[in-house]
Amino acid sequence: MNHPETIIPVPDVEPGTAGPPCAYARLRAEQPVVKALLPNGETGWLISRYDDARAAFADPRLIRPLLSAWPPREGDDAPPPALPTFLEMTGEHHERVRRTVLPMFGRRQLEFMRPRIRAMAEELIDTMVTGTADGATADLVASYAEPLPLRVLCETVGLPYEDREIYLPHTLALLGASGLSMEEVLEALYALQDYADELISLKEKAAETDGEDEDYIRQLLAEARRPGGRLTRDDVVSFVVTMLMAGYKTNIQHTANALLVLLTHPEQLHKLREKPEGISTAVEELLRYVPLMNAINILVATEDLTLHGQHIRAGDAVVPVPASANRDPEAFDDPDRLDLTRTPNAHIAFGHGPHACTGGHLTRLQLAITIEVLLERLPGIELAVPAETIAWDESTPLRAPTQLPVRW
Repeated sequence: MNHPETIIPVPDVEPGTAGPPCAYARLRAEQPVVKALLPNGETGWLISRYDDARAAFADPRLIRPLLSAWPPREGDDAPPPALPTFLEMTGEHHERVRRTVLPMFGRRQLEFMRPRIRAMAEELIDTMVTGTADGATADLVASYAEPLPLRVLCETVGLPYEDREIYLPHTLALLGASGLSMEEVLEALYALQDYADELISLKEKAAETDGEDEDYIRQLLAEARRPGGRLTRDDVVSFVVTMLMAGYKTNIQHTANALLVLLTHPEQLHKLREKPEGISTAVEELLRYVPLMNAINILVATEDLTLHGQHIRAGDAVVPVPASANRDPEAFDDPDRLDLTRTPNAHIAFGHGPHACTGGHLTRLQLAITIEVLLERLPGIELAVPAETIAWDESTPLRAPTQLPVRW
């Protein structure tokens, strides 16, 4: 006798929190691999345990589908192909691009950005303080958590900050910030590719006149032009699109959430202020504790496989959930407790395996300096309102407070 297949909704995050949803605790215990109805109406296998999610990210049988090709559509209804982002590249192509780009985002290679990020953070704090009357409050989101990640991204990658009104709406659409249809999302993807293509044309012309490779886009273009180079011009276009999709809104929202967590744990914040050498360890805990995402990692099985007794067929979507995996008690002691001194801390906030987030170290560096400068400049900072009264943006899985009223 065949039993009907259980299909559950993707667990909802509790209002007024970044997550992860409490329901994942039950799923980890009782249904570690379960079919769920995804927000776009498709189904996918949710993977909630740490070991399983980590293995799924590294499993060559599970690949990231092209945004323009999933869910699959055929015939006249099929959208035109889009360039793959770095997350969607496969095989030799991915390995070739990864070997070229990954070293640029290594911990040591990014040290050149440390003084630049500090200067930007200090400038934003100074502007916030200058614009605040005695006894008044300031909004840490609008003044600090929101502008800093974009400035860092532009400075590192070589994106024009002054073009933000052009590319940011497309980026937000791709992250589902407005509940758009698939057609509108794809339209935003093609528009972002067109913008990247035009930007690269301008960089190519500039390189002919000044010959300097001062930003990452220009460095990658130089590699693409080099005889026998490992990159194509299209790979550089994909790089720009990838950085905008992965390096902007996620960093803003995670930064706002991380600052809220620190401000609502004043004892741990005080200890961190007294021992700032612990900030790097604290950053790893904030990455584990505060979800970078809840359930938006779509992989597709290329062959049949079985996991925890569930038969996953070729073509099925598989959704490892880092937010749940990072709270798995089998992997972390007392996982629902924030411990800024937790070590070791092998979280998978950036995924795992060949497609682990290229910009992970840049995110770490940025968050560490964000906290460092804040505690140096405003050692007495605290929330100016009760935490439960703070308004939230809950339009996407990347949930975050819309404001953080603070005083110091």
